[in-house]
Amino acid sequence: MTLAMQQIARQSHPAFPVTIYYAFKQSETKTATGTSSTGLETFLAAVIKAGFALYGTWPIRTELANRMIGSGTNALASSVVLVCHRRLDSALTLSRTDFRRQLRQELPQALKELERANIAPVDVAQAAIGPGMAIFSSAKAVLNPDDSPMSVREALIEINTALDEYLSQDEGELDADSRFALTFFESFGYKERDFGDAEGLAKARNLSVAGVAEAGILRSVAGKVRLLPRGELPEDWDPATDKRLCVWEATQQLIKRLEAGGEDKAGELLLQLKSIAGHGDLAANCRALAYRLYNHCEKSKQAEEARAYNGLVIAWSELERQASAASSSSTAPLQTTMI
Repeated sequence: MTLAMQQIARQSHPAFPVTIYYAFKQSETKTATGTSSTGLETFLAAVIKAGFALYGTWPIRTELANRMIGSGTNALASSVVLVCHRRLDSALTLSRTDFRRQLRQELPQALKELERANIAPVDVAQAAIGPGMAIFSSAKAVLNPDDSPMSVREALIEINTALDEYLSQDEGELDADSRFALTFFESFGYKERDFGDAEGLAKARNLSVAGVAEAGILRSVAGKVRLLPRGELPEDWDPATDKRLCVWEATQQLIKRLEAGGEDKAGELLLQLKSIAGHGDLAANCRALAYRLYNHCEKSKQAEEARAYNGLVIAWSELERQASAASSSSTAPLQTTMI
């Protein structure tokens, strides 16, 4: 594979990117000491060793779920397009510390661009490899503290760590009730727990369990506590009259409206959320929370929950359009004279 990539690199024109289509079911090579490599990791290593610098890794849904080979099997579902340029002869050597620093400087901006482009949460982790690998592969080498060359596997670990840090930072923008709900959900999901489990989390947030229950997102009865799933949230919820409005409930209600009433109903709710003052950028915080929750559910293998948060982000552009159209029609001046 490396020899093939080297031939492609020699024939490539420096003025144009090379796009390499990677379609292979992800698998792991096992050894006596554990997992040694994955298919994508091995392929990335071959591309970089051939003299390419990677600038993009774009996931593309290429396989139909209802095709015959995909029925009832763990078959390939998507492919990846790698965007590459030949590495410059003047490329510098970086230390691992330099690589980490550049990751934390450049990856957040790249991720914001991906979010603005409405990249689905399910694809963010794959797309984030591109800007991360751009730093790694553009260098002549990245050296560990013992002067050994950093491997692609180590680079991927660093990229995913930086991605997790970025997805976690929005917690600071959340209200206290939502931070409680997020921590409780990441710890216990919607399972019923002893009151003491919730009491400890509430104290850490300077809250009371009764207060969170008052917010309408928690049930606390007879020494047992659980988060309310979307199906148990009120159908006629009005954020304008909610005396303890929180981002958690707003996000869950957006998903509930989207699933039950489609984009029209969810767009109407989004317009309401945008018009409420005193809660920061409530709509943007809902979107950020959906990304965070998708990331958690995907890692913890909660497929149905992950699908719900992914669906909200995918629909976000249309919800914004619906909200904007509704806002324009409600503020349009009335015609008072005949033309």
